Amino acid sequence: MARAILIVLDSVGCGGAEDAAAYGDAGSDTLGHIAEACATSRGDSEGLRQGALKLPNLVRLGLAHACEASTGRPLTGIDKPADPQGRWGYGVEVSQGKDTPSGHWEIAGCPVSFEWGYFTEREASFPPELIAGIVKEGALPGILGNKHASGTAIIEELGVEHIRTGKPICYTSVDSVLQIAAHEEHFGLERLYALCKTVRGLADPLRIGRVIARPFIGSAEEGFTRTGNRKDFAIPPPSETLLDRLTAQGRKVVTVGKIGDIFAHRATGEEIKPFGNHAMVEAALAAWDDLPDGGFCFVNLVDFDTEFGHRRDVPGYAAALEDFDRLVPHLEAALRPGDIAIITADHGNDPTWRGTDHTREHVPILAFGPGIAPEPLGRRESFADIAASLGIFLGVGPVGPGRAW
Repeated sequence: MARAILIVLDSVGCGGAEDAAAYGDAGSDTLGHIAEACATSRGDSEGLRQGALKLPNLVRLGLAHACEASTGRPLTGIDKPADPQGRWGYGVEVSQGKDTPSGHWEIAGCPVSFEWGYFTEREASFPPELIAGIVKEGALPGILGNKHASGTAIIEELGVEHIRTGKPICYTSVDSVLQIAAHEEHFGLERLYALCKTVRGLADPLRIGRVIARPFIGSAEEGFTRTGNRKDFAIPPPSETLLDRLTAQGRKVVTVGKIGDIFAHRATGEEIKPFGNHAMVEAALAAWDDLPDGGFCFVNLVDFDTEFGHRRDVPGYAAALEDFDRLVPHLEAALRPGDIAIITADHGNDPTWRGTDHTREHVPILAFGPGIAPEPLGRRESFADIAASLGIFLGVGPVGPGRAW
């Protein structure tokens, strides 16, 4: 019986979607603009990388073909092979929004048809009644922030006052999120998690997708640093996902990274949550070794998004892509006859784009494995085509409204 591994390269989009203008993202292209920047760069300030983007394994599987099909433009500085060794195409998101839950739920067969709630005001972002509820239910002296902000910038701005007052730092972005930052030692990590769980309930009537715990450490003298103990409190998907179907039929499910958080821990099986892309790939491959026939491993690699996309770090993003590319042969070597691997993304986060937010983009889709015949998948009209295809491949039937390839 077949096994499947699905790896989401968080934010690795491949060109602005047709409705990108509605999100302020017309012209965005995460992979395309990174390739352009690398081809003309002489290295970053510390000389960490220079020259053209080098992704030989992903390109061999069809990445350059997928990007060019999406945008009509070749990836700058990258020569694509005449015949890719994998199935390749690109997906078009039909869900509302451009955030992590929308993309992942649709990939799993549950597109989002409702409108998310947002905190649209740049300053004084949260409704007074929500703030009052947070303060009362959380037994807090008040909150700090209450605005749109970069997570790293706001802890530098308000970290000292947070420690002095005991008030958590609450902020948001253009996505459907309410983020709460607090010092792991002065405020307490478990206390932060408990607060976020409480706020999750308060945010439900507002249709806010995620309440995110953003713990940090450090001091005014040393500077503040976010830790790997982030935790997302998401609303659950509104209908059946591939994870639900597999779990109901007794299949082994392993989820790596923040997949458990994204799906509100529903049908997410054995959850593994190491810190860092490299550690997550290693953990996924270790779990894959023991995955029985018919099993499914679902992986999110978040560093592309959080460490480089939101921080508009082009060299760092490029280096992270190259690091993942070097791991692809290890994944290929771990596949047994009958297995399939799919690499895709959930949205874009163009590090050359204005602001620090996600970008509404197409996503690449690469599928490969022993016995998987190379062929173009073309334009897929929904990310949900992935769930439909995997459902058939794994023998549980298509899940969701997508069309299997």
